[in-house]
Amino acid sequence: MKKFILLALLIFSASANAEKGHIADDAMVYVHNGPSNGYRIITRIKSGTAVDILKRDPKSKYVQIRMSKGRIGWVEPSAVDSGDSISIRLPKLQSSLEKSQSTVEKQAVQIETLQQESAELKQENQTLSSKVDQLNTTIKELNFKIESSDESNLMRWFTHGGLVAIGGVFLGLILPYFPKRRKRKDEWF
Repeated sequence: MKKFILLALLIFSASANAEKGHIADDAMVYVHNGPSNGYRIITRIKSGTAVDILKRDPKSKYVQIRMSKGRIGWVEPSAVDSGDSISIRLPKLQSSLEKSQSTVEKQAVQIETLQQESAELKQENQTLSSKVDQLNTTIKELNFKIESSDESNLMRWFTHGGLVAIGGVFLGLILPYFPKRRKRKDEWF
C-alpha cells in the first residue's frame, strides 16, 4: 500500500512539472525502459502522439515521457518535440486560415465599395468644381456690369443735370422777352 501511495505521489508530482510535447512527426519511435537504447523496448509510439515530457537525462540526453495512458518511458531526444504536434496544430491553423480568408474576402468587398464611392465622389467633385468655375465667371461678369452701370448712371445724371441747367439758362434768357401781364385795377395790390 505504501508503494502504491508513493508511486501515485511520484506520478502526481511528475505531472505537475511535466512539459507538453509530442513524438516527432517523422517516424515510429521505440520507447525504452531506461535512458538509452541499451534498455529494453517497452512499446512503440506513432509520430504525432501527444506526450508529457518529464525530464532529460544529462548523460545520454534521452527524454523521459509519460504517454496518454500514464505509462512512463524513455525516448531519443531527436524523437520528441516540445508543444503540440502538427496533427493538433493543423486544424487550428486551417480554422485560422479560413477566418483570415473570410476576413480578406470581406475586406475586398469593402475595398471595392470604397473604391466605387471614391470614384463617385471624384466625379461629383469635378462636377462641383466646374459649377464653381461657372459661378466665378458669372460673378465676374455681374461685377463688371455693376461697375459699368454705375458709370452709365453717373453719365446719365450728368447729362440730365446739364440739360436742366441749359434749359434754365435758356428760360432765363427768353422769359424777359415775353409780354408782361397787366395787373387789373380792381385788385388791391
